[in-house]
Amino acid sequence: MRIRLSELAGKLGLTLVGQDCEISGVGTLESAGPEDVTFLANPKYDALLATSKAAAVICTEEHADRVASALVSANPYLDFARLLNLFTPQQGSLSGINDAAYVDPEASVDESADIYPFAFVARGASIGPRTKVFPGSYVGDGCVVGADCTLYPNVTLMAGTVLGDRVMIHSGAVLGSDGFGYVPTPAGREKIPQVGTVLVEDDVEIGANTTIDRAMLEKTLIGGGTKIDNLVQIAHNCTFGKNCTIVSQVGIAGSCTVGSNVIMAGKAGLADHLDIGDDVVIGPKCGVRVSIPDGKRMGGHPAMEYGTYMRHMSLAPKIPDLFKRVKKLEKELTALLAASDEGDN
Repeated sequence: MRIRLSELAGKLGLTLVGQDCEISGVGTLESAGPEDVTFLANPKYDALLATSKAAAVICTEEHADRVASALVSANPYLDFARLLNLFTPQQGSLSGINDAAYVDPEASVDESADIYPFAFVARGASIGPRTKVFPGSYVGDGCVVGADCTLYPNVTLMAGTVLGDRVMIHSGAVLGSDGFGYVPTPAGREKIPQVGTVLVEDDVEIGANTTIDRAMLEKTLIGGGTKIDNLVQIAHNCTFGKNCTIVSQVGIAGSCTVGSNVIMAGKAGLADHLDIGDDVVIGPKCGVRVSIPDGKRMGGHPAMEYGTYMRHMSLAPKIPDLFKRVKKLEKELTALLAASDEGDN
């Protein structure tokens, strides 16, 4: 893609300061070449402006006079992300329903949707406008997939799963698998049928190899705008509010209720039947075993408030020395007690 900076500024709603020129790519301050656009979002990197070979920099007004060409932005990181959309490689080039795909006669597929070879669309399923279903993906009986969705290769939607509009699901993800429910009996564990569904609201993105289990009776709900990373496990009957961020390898046990704008860092884990409030931040590898009210920042295992966790972390390296000091004090105390006993006699 080749585009002039003036045209790019118009598309992004930014102001061009300096020379107009044609650009063809993007890069970091260090890697960008003379036909690339880069960005400066963190002032601690502003020294790199002097050595960068980039054709133009997306930056705030205070840095615009330090480069030959600047696209002035109030939020350079956000506008660089918008710029990247223009340079994102297109995934797939087929259109319509490929002859090698299977679409059940009782399924409904919008005429503007694209169904790739070896995709499977089951009876009663519905595929909305401009949605793409890539090879190897399975859309089970009665599934509903909204408009402008993308199911990348080998996505599985088990029966009854419902996706809103603009949902993106990456390869290997499984939605609507059975929840992990069993009743102990003298003969072993008997499976509890999982007859609920998974409902994913608008503008959700779900990473590769993530699994979201169907509810036992009602629905597992992923709120609008939520972004879920790769390798996340969300168990049955969980409900998420809007605009959550769930990072890789998080594990969430059944029947948890998670509020809106919650962040869970990598490898965090939640026990079952917990309530997590709005705007909560749960740190990496955090083990959560009790409910958390709105606005709390948590860290550690078991989870504790972040300030307490940081004090624990700062003290941990000192424990060996503290242990030695305690042992020394114990010996001194024993000697003093012995001397006291001799004096009494």
